[in-house]
Amino acid sequence: MVEKAHIPATSPAFIIDKQAIQQAADNLVYLRQQSGCRVLYSIKALPFVPLLKWLQPYVDGFSVSSLFEAKLAHSIVNSAQSIHLATPGIRQDEQIELNELCTHISFNSRNQKNVFSKNRSDVSKGLRVNPKLSFSKDERFDPCRLHSKLGLSIKDLILNDFNEIEGLQVHTVFSQQDLNPLIKTLDSIEAYLADFLPQLKWINLGGGYLLQEINDLKPLIELIVRLRKKYQIEIYIEPGKDIVNKAVSLVTTVIDCFESDGKVIAVLDSSINHNPEVFEFQRVPEVLEANENGEFSALLVGSTCLAGDIFGEYQFNQTVKVGDKISFINVGAYTLVKANRFNGYNFPDIYSVDKGELKCLKQYDFENYRQQWDD
Repeated sequence: MVEKAHIPATSPAFIIDKQAIQQAADNLVYLRQQSGCRVLYSIKALPFVPLLKWLQPYVDGFSVSSLFEAKLAHSIVNSAQSIHLATPGIRQDEQIELNELCTHISFNSRNQKNVFSKNRSDVSKGLRVNPKLSFSKDERFDPCRLHSKLGLSIKDLILNDFNEIEGLQVHTVFSQQDLNPLIKTLDSIEAYLADFLPQLKWINLGGGYLLQEINDLKPLIELIVRLRKKYQIEIYIEPGKDIVNKAVSLVTTVIDCFESDGKVIAVLDSSINHNPEVFEFQRVPEVLEANENGEFSALLVGSTCLAGDIFGEYQFNQTVKVGDKISFINVGAYTLVKANRFNGYNFPDIYSVDKGELKCLKQYDFENYRQQWDD
């Protein structure tokens, strides 16, 4: 987590805590050693190349969802590591290149499998399976929602679906801090597919579990060990948010303060366009300087013309004023990768902090903005 001593002079800025990344990597190494599973980093959470290079020695490869992600992963992995693709949308004109880049492809539908399995390739082919088990009350985050676009229903699988495939991929949760959904999912898969599992080479259990928030990983370790021994099969997991979320903060500066209808409005030099899920999913990011018992409140808002560019209302120990630093913590996942330059506001700089040493990794300027829109 960012500390006041690690805040750069200029803002807005994303700060990546390398020690927090290292701790997450060490946790994954422990899980690999105890269970024998293979770990993939799901780069959709944060595909920042320096981060991928930091993680590369600690993972068995990367999980990707598109051609560009596959290209990025391919530029980082070594020959012993793998790249797993799972996506609802494989384009016909990208298939040849994906076959060259990826080691594993989990097809999202029977049609995908039938069309693309005809292409000769060394890729290990699999199917994404929808176990039809929902664990989220918010269907926006539920891969198994009614009319789901994600995977072939486990109830519709037939013998021919297992022709020309070597694996299965499942992914049923988002930001889950309980292992019970995974246990129930695997129970369902074994009940439906017991006759087919012995002929497979691998199962990808997907991501969505915040492993660092789960105090006891023993049930997961035992589950993986049992599956590996019973079916002589490789087990993959692909955490993303779990690895990066707590490691990144967004530091901003208050550039204006005024009162509106009885509330203090603090305008920041950032916007929710640097953390789009605030608007998309009404997330309320944590603020380092806030105190829920504080006497003074302020609405933290972004500097774009969007009326809903609002981070939220927070309590502070003292009045918020121009020049104050406001640090949003635990924002490593789905922020930088979704950030945009709406209204022409620049992307934040990107820093790393390692044992107290602050280092600027990337800065953007007008030429980057111009290049995006130039003819």
